[in-house]
Amino acid sequence: MMIKINIEKAKIIAHDKRRSSRSAEFAPHDEVISKQIPGAAFSQAESARQIIREKYAVIQNQIDSAEDISDLSKIVNSLS
Repeated sequence: MMIKINIEKAKIIAHDKRRSSRSAEFAPHDEVISKQIPGAAFSQAESARQIIREKYAVIQNQIDSAEDISDLSKIVNSLS
């Protein structure tokens, strides 16, 4: 019996994992921005956040354009 994987549902799961990874990377910078910690550079935190946004935008495009589960697995495994 062959198992068929629904690539669209797999992409949804991959996007959830992407969002979770992105949130973890944002956390220390979000704290600096939200708490406005004295001595912590707001512009440095925002610059770091922009780099993270750009990184995960590329990953989002890779997930969206994945043609099979093998491609999708490689992308998701790179998030770890």
